[in-house]
Amino acid sequence: MSLTFHWFLPTNGDSRHVVGGGHGTPATASGRDRPPTVAYLSQIAKAAEDLGFVGALTPTGAWCEDAWLTTAMVSQHTERLKFLVAFRPGFVSPTLAAQMASTFQRQSGGRLLLNVVTGGESHEQRAYGDFLDKDDRYRRTGEFLEIVRALWEGKTVDLHGEHLQVADAKLARVPDPIPEVYFGGSSPVAGEIAAKYVDTYLTWGEPPAQVAEKIAWIRGLAAKEGRTLRFGIRLHVITRDTSEDAWAEANRLLDGFDPQTVQSVQAGLARSESEGQQRMLALHGGGNRDGLEIHPNLWAGIGLVRGGAGTALVGSHEEVAERIKEYAALGIEEFVLSGYPHLEEAYWFGEGVLPRLAAQGLWQHPFAQPAAPSAQVPFAS
Repeated sequence: MSLTFHWFLPTNGDSRHVVGGGHGTPATASGRDRPPTVAYLSQIAKAAEDLGFVGALTPTGAWCEDAWLTTAMVSQHTERLKFLVAFRPGFVSPTLAAQMASTFQRQSGGRLLLNVVTGGESHEQRAYGDFLDKDDRYRRTGEFLEIVRALWEGKTVDLHGEHLQVADAKLARVPDPIPEVYFGGSSPVAGEIAAKYVDTYLTWGEPPAQVAEKIAWIRGLAAKEGRTLRFGIRLHVITRDTSEDAWAEANRLLDGFDPQTVQSVQAGLARSESEGQQRMLALHGGGNRDGLEIHPNLWAGIGLVRGGAGTALVGSHEEVAERIKEYAALGIEEFVLSGYPHLEEAYWFGEGVLPRLAAQGLWQHPFAQPAAPSAQVPFAS
């Protein structure tokens, strides 16, 4: 089995410090250190491609650039890297979304993956004109995916659901290949949607015991639907030649957190309706700098200023590889990673950790060309 690794495009800006925000809170000032220009994001994407990452996740929300438009432009500066585009079903009609995905596949050479984000913050959703509550947003997501998947299969769709209605919907050209659908959520209704419609279930980087519980939960729901899902995890990474160097970098990032920013971000995240976000907050206690290593090499410091994924694997290359193996043993096959700054940290991980996993038969470069057979040179007569 070869594990799959994805990187991250910081369309909210990048820095040598943590860029905070997300989940209804604005990006912190550090996001202006390296603006998310197409040129800079293409640098990151090309590096990720060369290092062996399969895809790159782009976030969605008011704190960042639009994922569809940005990845469409960045795709023209890469050759093989896929783009895990985060989008919210309530903001666009399912027929148009299916058409957009089909177009993206043709124009990019089949390099689209979709990360379906239902939206955990009602106040942010309302800013976009969406006034459903969270459970109804998940139910609408189910209807949305039912329509989109049928359209991708070339069917004509008539659906009069609780939240969505389409009549005589059909695509002129279906995508080839059909994009894989990624999805995360910790609430009961989220689990139901995942079991029915998605290909890969994503969890944020909780300690292994909690991740194991999530996997068992989703596997059980999917089995009732007669389906088998893949599982992925979203983490930051700080990996160095020695453990001491890695933890020194983690402490440098921590020292850069402005106490008022931490307090403001934590107050905003405390209002989050997302069950996953509340689970993230519980890992670090809402602002405590002590006890942030919540499992060997798993550090919750990022979550002090950043919404969403708030934990990082911190350690030597060998230690980080061991933690990845620990998650893989639970059933995690895909790892969606990031680090500050994203260009440099991609190289730390790609040159430090991936070769160690390759040596153990757990990873192989997805774009590596097989070695050409050596030419037979005849002896001179």
